[in-house]
Amino acid sequence: MQRLYPMKFQPIFKEKIWGGQKIKNLLGLDFSPLMNCGEAWVLSGVPGLQTSVSNGFLKGNELNEIVEIFMDDLVGEKVFEQYGNEFPILIKFIDTNDYLSIQVHPNDEIAIKQKIGNGKSEMWYILDADPGAELLTGFSREMTEKIYLNHLQQKSLKKILNLEKVTTGDTFYIPSGRVHALGPGILLVEIQQTSDITYRIYDWDRVDAKGNQRELHTDLALETIDFRHYPDYRSDFKKQVNRAVNIIDCPYFTTNLLNFNKSFHKDYTFVDSFILYICVHGSAEVQFDREKISLTRGETMLIPAEMEKISLLPKPVCEILEVYVS
Repeated sequence: MQRLYPMKFQPIFKEKIWGGQKIKNLLGLDFSPLMNCGEAWVLSGVPGLQTSVSNGFLKGNELNEIVEIFMDDLVGEKVFEQYGNEFPILIKFIDTNDYLSIQVHPNDEIAIKQKIGNGKSEMWYILDADPGAELLTGFSREMTEKIYLNHLQQKSLKKILNLEKVTTGDTFYIPSGRVHALGPGILLVEIQQTSDITYRIYDWDRVDAKGNQRELHTDLALETIDFRHYPDYRSDFKKQVNRAVNIIDCPYFTTNLLNFNKSFHKDYTFVDSFILYICVHGSAEVQFDREKISLTRGETMLIPAEMEKISLLPKPVCEILEVYVS
């Protein structure tokens, strides 16, 4: 069997009523044919929406196919025991030209009970934000079901939700149960559990070309909403040059920020997991053994678990999100 290597993938592009052109124009993923590309799924093991390898001898193979073949050599022993042949992380780029629906995602327990796969906890890393760009995450004060339902009926949910103005580099963790919505003018990376389950609460009374509104999931959402208020919804960290900085550490994934302008050597002997590199600024060469593979802004690379030593060579500077299951 041939030796595993760092893999890149062919994105899946999705037209959205709220999508725009930043995925094409700012990330260089200019092979999308869509007029309003809201999402680029750059690494996905969601059944029916799997990304395929775009380089090396495994080119054309879907993500879960290579997990099934290489098992713990690819994803790590602990990860394979827990998740089997389904890759556990989904990576997207999202471009918002309008408000997304106000929504919430179920946790694992609810998802299993409803036989819909995994729950969905996620994080957002802001790549670009127009002046005044904003998002909604969580409640702005302690909430009750009665008050929430009253505002839902009055179509005034925004009044009780926590509003955040955002700029490039801001990061938010969105656990299952947290009501949220992205506002217009934002380009971001979304790192999440492998799940495509969303409970739509309110969609701003939008209609499609045929005059139809999108389906709402009022009762399902009510079962999963976390009504508590939290003092801070934004992740607090300080970017450092040539050092890995932890920005999210949750039960489903760990995400670090690597910002470097010189050779950066990584030893992953302590991690029983695959590694994901998401290039968010600049470019670099990923060196393994005596080979090199380029990684540029907008690309995601999967480093197999069996590859424990990697060197990153910036050209001339690079910023990468490093993701693994801890």
